[in-house]
Amino acid sequence: MKNNYISNFQAGEELLDEPLLLKDMVRRTTKDGRPYILCTLGDKTGQLAGVFWDVPDSVDSWIQAGQVLYITGKVARYKDALQVNITDAYPDNQPDLSEFLPTSPRLQSEMVSELREMIGRLGEPYGRLVSHILLNEAFLTHYINAPAAKAMHHAYVGGLLDHSLSMAKLAETVAVHYPHVNHDLLVAGVLLHDMGKVHEYSYQGGFEVSEDGRLVGHITRAAVMVELAAAQLGNVPARAVQNLLHLILSHHGTQEWGSPVMPKTLEAILLHQLDLLDSRVQGYFDHITSDGGDGSWTSKDSFMHKTILRRPDGWAG
Repeated sequence: MKNNYISNFQAGEELLDEPLLLKDMVRRTTKDGRPYILCTLGDKTGQLAGVFWDVPDSVDSWIQAGQVLYITGKVARYKDALQVNITDAYPDNQPDLSEFLPTSPRLQSEMVSELREMIGRLGEPYGRLVSHILLNEAFLTHYINAPAAKAMHHAYVGGLLDHSLSMAKLAETVAVHYPHVNHDLLVAGVLLHDMGKVHEYSYQGGFEVSEDGRLVGHITRAAVMVELAAAQLGNVPARAVQNLLHLILSHHGTQEWGSPVMPKTLEAILLHQLDLLDSRVQGYFDHITSDGGDGSWTSKDSFMHKTILRRPDGWAG
């Protein structure tokens, strides 16, 4: 059982057979021909860089990203961030992945209750359609565990539901703030817009894009799911389905960003902007949490925001 976590690591700490997830790795060779590995190690509390000098053939022959490893080495400070200098590693063949994949800070039961309440407030036909899709027990199990992304934002177990609920709360606010907004259409679109990510990502040892994600993608998959659900119910007005499909198909905003069509309705424009807002803000929090530095500023640039970020006053992680 794991009892030490990255969030507790200190410079100078010796690690002995410490289980950590090898999130990614790249092999390199020194000028004199000695092999070494640069990698990212993680657990549910965060991640940090690692370097494995003079990798023996007995390790190099099997080591690969996605494995949970027992790591021996020392925690050091390098360029204002912690790094593990690895001296040995061997695989954990029966890991408890809940210890190594980041998870939502919110209780799953709390989020599911909130989801049911939100769906219950939707008028027809959207309430019936969303309930038919999301509250199907077989699908719900995956929907509440899926990440919203492989990286960048909400990249954790439960991230998809966390992201969808956050956006839905914002949607309920803007539906009151702006005139002529169809509240039920907007909230339904928010709850369904990313549901194809249940099929787009796998999370066995780490978050990876699945075959369905590579060949179909979450936008197309969600659109297919809506049309299938409407056909199963049989009495959903065609215009309601069309309006909902437009929100899903346009939510990335531009064709350059992967949307088949651009937002052309009030609700579609709002959904796209809410998606940007929630992903960018959570991307900020995810970066300052996982950065590994302990100063007011992050030690490296945020991939999303293209710069170092300053932590809020009083930030405790």
